[in-house]
Amino acid sequence: MSEIKGIYTLWLREVKRYLRDRARIISSFFQPLLWLVIFGSGIRFSGGIGELSTQQYIFPGIIGQTLLFTSMFMGISVIWDREFGFMKEIMVAPISRVSIFLGKMLGASTDAVIQGIIVFVLGLLLGLQLDVIIFMEALPIMLLTTFGLVSVGLTIASFMESLESFGVIQSFINLPLFFLSGALFPVRGESVPVWLSTVSNFNPLTYAVDALRTIILGGKWQPLYPLHYSFAIICGFDIIMIAIGTFAFSRRK
Repeated sequence: MSEIKGIYTLWLREVKRYLRDRARIISSFFQPLLWLVIFGSGIRFSGGIGELSTQQYIFPGIIGQTLLFTSMFMGISVIWDREFGFMKEIMVAPISRVSIFLGKMLGASTDAVIQGIIVFVLGLLLGLQLDVIIFMEALPIMLLTTFGLVSVGLTIASFMESLESFGVIQSFINLPLFFLSGALFPVRGESVPVWLSTVSNFNPLTYAVDALRTIILGGKWQPLYPLHYSFAIICGFDIIMIAIGTFAFSRRK
C-alpha cells in the first residue's frame, strides 16, 4: 500500500503543479492554433493526402506534436526537483525507485494528455466533425503515446545536470521525431524520398500520428499501418522506455 500511495502522491503533485501554471495551459491553446491556422492555411500539398484539406490532414499531427513536446518537456521536473532539494527527499523516502519513476511518469503523462485534449477540442472550433465516440477511441492512443515519450524525457533528465543541457538534448530529439512522423507532410508517396519513408518506420510518433489520423478522419484517410499494428508498436515502445527509465532511476545515487 505504501508503494501505491507513493505513486499516487507523486502523480497528484505533478498534476497540481500543471493546473496551477496558467501560462502553460493558455500557451497549450494558442500554440496549436497558430500551427493549424498559419501552417494549415499557407501550405498546400501536391499529393499524398487525398481529398483532405491541409488543416484536416495536419490536425491529428498537431495533437501528436502537443503530446511529444509536452511529454518531453516534463522531464525538466527532475532537474528542478534536484536543484531545489526535493529529489533528495524523494530518493530517501520509503518507496522504491520504480514507484518514484512511475509516479512522476503517470503525473507527467496526465498533464500531456490534458494538453492533447485541449487541442482536440480546438478541432471543433475549426469545424472538424468530432464526437464523443471519436474522442473515446483517440484517448487511449494519446495516453499510451505519452507513457513512452514521458519516459524518454525523464530518462534523459536523470542524466542531465543543468536545464540548458536538457534543453539542447530535448530539441535534438524532439524535432527529428516530429518532422519525420508525417505530422505535417506525407511520409509515403511517389514524391517522398525513399530514405524518409524508411526512417519514418523507426519513429514511434509515426505510428501514434497515423493511429490518431485513422480514428479522427475515418474513411477520409488511408492508414499507413493497420490500427492494431500501430497500437502494438506504441505499447512495445512504452514497455521498452519504461523499463529503461526505471533502470536509470534505480541506478541514481
